[in-house]
Formats: sequence, C-alpha cells, structure tokens
Amino acid sequence: MFANRYTVFVDACTLVDTMRRNLLLTLAEAEFFRLRWSEEVLDETQNAIAAIRTAKSQADAMEKATKARHKMQEAFEEAMVADFDDFRPVCAGLPDQKDVHVLAAALKAQASTIVTENLRDFPSKVLGPLNIEARSGDAFIADTIALDLGRAGAAIRVMRERMRNPALTADTLLMTMDARGLTATVDVLKPLLRLI
Repeated sequence: MFANRYTVFVDACTLVDTMRRNLLLTLAEAEFFRLRWSEEVLDETQNAIAAIRTAKSQADAMEKATKARHKMQEAFEEAMVADFDDFRPVCAGLPDQKDVHVLAAALKAQASTIVTENLRDFPSKVLGPLNIEARSGDAFIADTIALDLGRAGAAIRVMRERMRNPALTADTLLMTMDARGLTATVDVLKPLLRLI
C-alpha cells in the first residue's frame, strides 16, 4: 500500500533501542514504508546491542546481539543497501564524517527519510538539496501511525501479543514507550488503547 511509494533508511542509533526497533519493523512489516539499511548500520547496531547487554552483565551478549541482527535480516531480506560508494562525495557537508555512509546508502536506496536519533548530524541544509529529510524515531513512528490509525493499531497489537518476556498489556506497552522517550508515539496511540 504505502510501501510502494515511501522508502526509509534507518540509522543504527534508532535500531539499537528495542522498542523503537520493534515499532519500526512492525510498521514496515505492515507495509507502511519500505525499510532500508546497510551492513555498516547493522554492524553498528549489533555492536551497540552487545555493549548494552555487556554493561548490564547479561550472559551471551554478543550471541544475543547477533541473533537480533539475523532476525532483522531474515525478516527484511530486501532491506540491504550495498555499493553506495559513488554517493559518498555528495555527502561531504555532514558535520560528522562517520555518518557519510548513512546518507550515501540512503541516497542509493532513494530514501525519502533517514530515521535517526542524531538529528544534528544530518542538517537540513545538507539533506534538503538532496530531497531527503532526517526524522527522529519517535516523530517518524507517530506520523506513520497517524496515516492509518486502524491498520497501525492492529499491527502494534500483533507486536504486543508477540512479546512474551515479559508479556505486556496495552497500558504497560504505552508506559514502556513513554519511558523510552516515545512521547509523540504514545500521544497518537492513547486514543487507540482498546485496539492495541
């Protein structure tokens, strides 16, 4: 439906957070948009998940991070963007050169949006002329849900019902989202509580 028209490139800093990742993947699975990432993004995501788990003294941190990565890749086999080096010269104006690979891959994928928590690293003065925007995970998720509240609510309900460790009620899910800084998303979902 929407997925045929709108492509989104997701940065590692957004994928690292479990709740943001689950919401984005759920909405992509429901075909609100086409999801794209690169090996570099997945490497960064995997390493960050492992580091977070290690800092919490969780056993098998890298193994669990690798498993999360493989699940994402299996679910979205078409999401991988490669061979984007030709786009790197266009990205020279970014404040942090470590982010060049994100913009280059997004351009190769013809993405309309980069979903990232590092908005300051993707200024509109650089992205605007390239016809691409940067949005935070919260803002992007909230706006995506607002496109079709019923369909999004149903997809998020399926996501919630998949959660087993621990299982969450709709109220608890929204409280968890709020605690993770997904305030705009919570505001959009509150009226849909009975659907999720």
